[in-house]
Amino acid sequence: MTKVLMNGSSAIAEAAIRAGCQCYFGYPITPQNELTEYMATNLSRRKGCSFVQAESEISAINMVYGASLVGVRAMTSSSGPGISLKQEGISFLAACELPAVIVNMSRGGPGMGSIAAAQSDYFQATRGGGHGDYRTIVMAPSSVQELADLTHRAFHLADKYKTPVMILGDGILGQMMEPVKFKHEAPAEPPIRHDALRGAKGRRSKFIKSLTSNDTELEELNWSLFRRYELIKKKETTYETFLADDAELVVVAFGIAARIAKGAIKTVRSEGLKVGLLRPVTLWPFPAEAVQELAKKVKHYLVFEMNMGQMIEDVQLSLEGKGEVSFYGRPGGVIPTPSEVARVISRLYYQKGLSK
Repeated sequence: MTKVLMNGSSAIAEAAIRAGCQCYFGYPITPQNELTEYMATNLSRRKGCSFVQAESEISAINMVYGASLVGVRAMTSSSGPGISLKQEGISFLAACELPAVIVNMSRGGPGMGSIAAAQSDYFQATRGGGHGDYRTIVMAPSSVQELADLTHRAFHLADKYKTPVMILGDGILGQMMEPVKFKHEAPAEPPIRHDALRGAKGRRSKFIKSLTSNDTELEELNWSLFRRYELIKKKETTYETFLADDAELVVVAFGIAARIAKGAIKTVRSEGLKVGLLRPVTLWPFPAEAVQELAKKVKHYLVFEMNMGQMIEDVQLSLEGKGEVSFYGRPGGVIPTPSEVARVISRLYYQKGLSK
């Protein structure tokens, strides 16, 4: 496999095509327009595949809904304001047990905010975002290579669990250029789900809908989804640790913030400070068991995010009071440097009386 220099958004698009994506529906918004552009140029060249620039984000997610109904692999992408408009459609996909892949290259908010990279969509992504009792699998890459790898995994998990899967990136990951190896070739015949609505010849008609007047029926759907989510927690939770074996202080960060934190940790390690990193790769399900395992020997944690503190809630819940959690964040699209974060780590390390 040869490496190709690509920006993150284009890498997602190429990985999606190689994963058998047949339909892409999108609407332009910075900082992910390169993904839409790549799909417009390359997806429609494949037999049986369709690219549509929809008239709105709402139209785009409902086109994904329709494509998933007939059994093809479909995706859409946007940034924070556009993802907000897609939430009703994502809730419908979850209710109807339909797979789909949604990409969010997040930017500064709230409101229209800015086009600079931020991580302020964590709550929106990990809490479902729309109405009702549902969750989406959420994955947070930290490199262009991982954007490609996790895109392929996203399509697999969406089909496996019949659920929407979100890739939560940010403006830096979407725009940065890195070498990437694509580990999969596009299938000759894109996969078609056996349970799709493709005509009722030879079988009873099948109806897929999210509206019911039967409360018991809706309750059972919710319990069925709950059991599936518990299985996803058990089987699909992923994370990375870095220099955590002997750490006295652990930084918890995701996505591009974890890249920044790694640089900071290398700096303070060179000064003799025993600091490590826990990076959730799946934001939902959150790696609570990994946090609890660390808590057996580590009592001090620094949550670092490019927002006002959203993942900190999941860290605190996971620790169940068995560790002390501090927070450092830069919201609104301000990008901290590794040296800035290293100073924060060093100051906290000595404030807590930790030894070299």
